[in-house]
Amino acid sequence: MEWSYRLLDEAGRRVFRAVSVFPGPFTLEAAEAVAGPGTGPAVLHLVDCSLLTPPREGPDGRARYVLLETLRAYGAGLLAAAGEQDQAAAALAGWALETAEQADAGMQTMAGEAAAARWLDAEDATLRQVLAWSMGRDREAALRLAGALFGWWLQRGRLPSVYPLLAELAGYAEPGSYRWCTAQTWAGFAAWYSQDLAGALRHFTALRDAVADRPPSRALANALNGRAAALLELGQIPEAAEEARQSLAIAREVGYPSREVFALVALANAAAAAGDADEAVRLARQADQFRDDIPPAMARESRVALTEMLMQAGDFAAAGPVCAAALAACRDAGDLRNLPDLLYRMALLKLRAGRAGDAAAQLREALRLTLRTGAMRWYYLDACGHLCAATGRPAEAITMWAAYAALLPRGDWPGTARLREEPLRTARQALGPARARAAEQRGAAMSLATAAEYALLLTEHPGPPQSPEGPGLGRLSARERELVTLVAQGATNAQIAAELFISVRTVSSHLDRIRDKTGARRRADLTRLALAAGLV
Repeated sequence: MEWSYRLLDEAGRRVFRAVSVFPGPFTLEAAEAVAGPGTGPAVLHLVDCSLLTPPREGPDGRARYVLLETLRAYGAGLLAAAGEQDQAAAALAGWALETAEQADAGMQTMAGEAAAARWLDAEDATLRQVLAWSMGRDREAALRLAGALFGWWLQRGRLPSVYPLLAELAGYAEPGSYRWCTAQTWAGFAAWYSQDLAGALRHFTALRDAVADRPPSRALANALNGRAAALLELGQIPEAAEEARQSLAIAREVGYPSREVFALVALANAAAAAGDADEAVRLARQADQFRDDIPPAMARESRVALTEMLMQAGDFAAAGPVCAAALAACRDAGDLRNLPDLLYRMALLKLRAGRAGDAAAQLREALRLTLRTGAMRWYYLDACGHLCAATGRPAEAITMWAAYAALLPRGDWPGTARLREEPLRTARQALGPARARAAEQRGAAMSLATAAEYALLLTEHPGPPQSPEGPGLGRLSARERELVTLVAQGATNAQIAAELFISVRTVSSHLDRIRDKTGARRRADLTRLALAAGLV
């Protein structure tokens, strides 16, 4: 590497050092932003010298160069030795912020959304590095960059993974300032999507209290609407409806159509929770009329709400086309936030049409997506219960519904409960009191993570129940089965050691032997093994 580097002229050496700041593929434009204009010939010469790989097309269609990891490390050392590291990192941060803000503008339009999201996908590694760098050196830039990336994070289902970062950023800005209000909004919605309802309420309440004595504003509309969403999930329906009505009035006063839509959605949810399905549909249809005036991701979310309200009202014929159109739009845009919720509802519609195989496939895709993004919702368990009931598995249906009831943070909605009454009664009759009670106890003891893994297992085998022993379990000792059970219940190695009065090293040795005997390499595989065998 040193021999190749010394063959370069000074301009080539400077460009090689500069591009080592990129953690992943980069365009020629990006290289010029970091190394200076007119560096194109030097970049091409680096390719000729095998110091850069030839450009390849990225997911956004742009050609990008790659510096191999060993070469990047060598170049980074030279960059630091030359005292150019901070200058290159700052230049990269400026380019990344400009790129993110341009892409964010594109994501607000139907025509530009998909291309903008793919652009950010392609720059993911660089954006993550720059955000981490900015949080330590330029907090204003970090706040701006997070704001530009928020819509992309939401669309790609990443809010649960970036929630800690957004919560940290909320503490960077001056309390009550514009940046602080914006960061509290981001953190609040990230908390809500991460199912941290108490955290969401805390962020939105702080925001409300900070701006309540000011003139009506978008920040106040955000705060009231966020509080309404959290209160709905917590079952505080009258309070949620009042917050949503206030948010709606302020959104209309300040000309904020996006928040007007979500205030109407919150009111529709409150009406459905109160048993007024017709009013819920009316409000959801009213919200859906704004879909051409708001960002496309928000328009798709309003269609999720309309699908749900139609199903709550029992109008499945109308819900089907709305759900199918929104589902297609989500796939086109790569919208991983709304796609699972639509797949879950489409699974219920497929079950009503007698297409259990299609329903299983839809629900399985939804579960995989939410487990991958960390946005798993308890109501998917209800759909899995319906799937099991429709495919001759009454014990599994009761287990899933018991887990759903135990994990539901609020009371069930009337429409949802009504759909479950008859299949639940049939499942209990098929099992008898003792077996039904055992199935209920099993489900009620499950964590959300365990119940989700079990639901995924059930969607992959939608036919008759499998053998309870499961592959590989017959070779395990009683102590090894005990360890598998604790793993499936979400215990860490340290927690297992404390529970069984053994060392952490002994736990690790036991788990290694269990993996050798069963072939289950990951903890998730051991969890599914335990579920299949009825150990949990």
